[in-house]
Amino acid sequence: MRAMVLDAPREPLRERRMPMPRLGHGQLLIRVRACGVCRTDLHVCDGELSEPKLPLILGHQIVGTVEAIADGIEGYTEGQRVGIPWLGRACGDCRYCLSERENLCDRAEFTGYQIDGGYAEYAVAEPRFALPLPGSFSDLQAAPLLCAGLIGYRALSMTYDAERVGLYGFGSAAHIVAQVAAFQGRKVFAFTRPGDLRNQEFARKIGAVWAGGSDVAPPETLDAAIIFAPAGTLVPRALRAVGKGGVVVCAGIHMSDIPSFPYEALWGERSLRSVANLTRRDGLEFLELAPRIPVHTEVQSYPLADANRALTDLRNGAVSGALVLTI
Repeated sequence: MRAMVLDAPREPLRERRMPMPRLGHGQLLIRVRACGVCRTDLHVCDGELSEPKLPLILGHQIVGTVEAIADGIEGYTEGQRVGIPWLGRACGDCRYCLSERENLCDRAEFTGYQIDGGYAEYAVAEPRFALPLPGSFSDLQAAPLLCAGLIGYRALSMTYDAERVGLYGFGSAAHIVAQVAAFQGRKVFAFTRPGDLRNQEFARKIGAVWAGGSDVAPPETLDAAIIFAPAGTLVPRALRAVGKGGVVVCAGIHMSDIPSFPYEALWGERSLRSVANLTRRDGLEFLELAPRIPVHTEVQSYPLADANRALTDLRNGAVSGALVLTI
């Protein structure tokens, strides 16, 4: 099969002919049709996430069809379309897994990190983390739902009943969660890179009541803020933007160091928390909700061979919305 392979951090991916993945016990073989390009992929490429298997096939927003099914697996049929997210495997018997918090499992493994992912023509997946996809979404439109959408949905749920929600970093995840928040009757305030008028206009187009640079204060006090950009400097700014009792949710898997800030910024029962991965319940809930909104994913597509160009465009903020490889 064709695959784009990372041999070492901070090196470009190389297009290779690889052996087809072997179908192991309790696994599904997936023929990949599309795979989203995520900022987490950049963190792996840049060595900021330091425990990848190498060589590695990146990609954890996989849309594909079931090509083969291991003996004893029920509930799937050949040709069925499924989505494969970041969380690829959990132990199933630790205290986190037994309380439906498998996202915190100490023995978890992740697609496109410890498990070869979807920058390739085929992949294998655990059935528990192969999610049925809504038929109303094309392959391209469905791919960003599997990380950007799911992580955004989990982060939004951590803001509870917040009415005024700020989104820092208006990329793939934020443009999806903005639509979910608006559907729930919330007011969305979008924060982009300073001077990024293109993304500010994009945010207003999909429902934000205000959009501006992350270096300015919003026109209203926020009830909650979600930080998608991997910049620790945004944490004190977001804390100052939320009112008493507000929450700031850090939604990325990697963030630069958070600078010190006065206790006054946290006082008033404000809280600061992180999102770690996702659960199967998140996937089932969000993929049932997305067609009812309906979520529209703004997508720029690239052929598999142009994966390096897609990663560069993502790093430079050259595209509004989500980036997806077509296989």
